[in-house]
Amino acid sequence: MPTTIRPLEEADRVQWEALFRAYIRYYAVKVPDDVIALAWQRLLAQEDGFFALVAVEGTDRLVGLAHALFHRSTWSPTCYCYLEDLFVDIDTRRQGVGRALIEAMYREADKRGVTRTYWTTRGDNAAARRVFDRLAKPSGFVQYRR
Repeated sequence: MPTTIRPLEEADRVQWEALFRAYIRYYAVKVPDDVIALAWQRLLAQEDGFFALVAVEGTDRLVGLAHALFHRSTWSPTCYCYLEDLFVDIDTRRQGVGRALIEAMYREADKRGVTRTYWTTRGDNAAARRVFDRLAKPSGFVQYRR
């Protein structure tokens, strides 16, 4: 069945939330319901630089999502694109959906004149890293958190 990539729409709420919760479970973290609701509102409204794409199989089955934050940089006169979340339904993996979501986000970034699109993933996420290595170069940086 063909898969298309498009911006998030109001009618996607239930399926988007199921995918987003599966993504959160994958990373074994807890995100409160009110924060998930806030993420939905921000992504749908595209406020504060937020932007979301979904992968749709057939006419209405969401099988993937990509959330980005477009932001200014102290290192560039243009904006950057932080691809914060990327998730493909487990039954749909290895069909090019993740790659299609990243390439669609690249097109959005290009349309906005963005000079850097970047993201992070777990070091042990070997399957995703094989895809990422074909689409971008590792930065060599290590992420720290407080």
